[in-house]
Amino acid sequence: MEAFLASTLAVAIAEIGDKTQLLALLLAARFKNKTAIVSGILVATLLNHFAAAWLGQWAMNRFSGEVGSWLIAASFFAIALWVLVPDKADEEENRFYRFGPFIATCILFFIAEIGDKTQIATVVLSARYDDLLMVVTGTTVGMLLANVPVVLLGDYSNEKLPLDWIRRGCALLFAGLGVTTLLLG
Repeated sequence: MEAFLASTLAVAIAEIGDKTQLLALLLAARFKNKTAIVSGILVATLLNHFAAAWLGQWAMNRFSGEVGSWLIAASFFAIALWVLVPDKADEEENRFYRFGPFIATCILFFIAEIGDKTQIATVVLSARYDDLLMVVTGTTVGMLLANVPVVLLGDYSNEKLPLDWIRRGCALLFAGLGVTTLLLG
């Protein structure tokens, strides 16, 4: 349960103001079918985060306990610094829009999530908790918690949230995960 809760909280907070959240906003503005957009986010996140969690588990099988703990802690500290940097939306990729809201969302979200801080966080969380199913479930729930309101509420949520404070809180959360990893091994 700890893996699920930590993964949900970490990704839900890290996703606020992230480029994939900005993409969700662009998709919501482009397409009327909100269910198709949310479904596309779900499918893309499950596929992307499953691969990321698998990579985290594979990597941890390559390192000894103490070395692995130090690498995980260092990764959490790096993510803590990374989340302080605001993301910008990439240019719209209209060529995928012709496939409709579900397919366009699946493709664009999957691509945007590659190398993104929430994907890297999934790798690290999976390495830390060694529970692939709970990490993937948690990171997916976190992604949905952050993006579904954006899809449904649109511009209101993007303009009213204090993103600087959210980024700082997220940085503290990841730094706390790093400290916890060092203390608990």
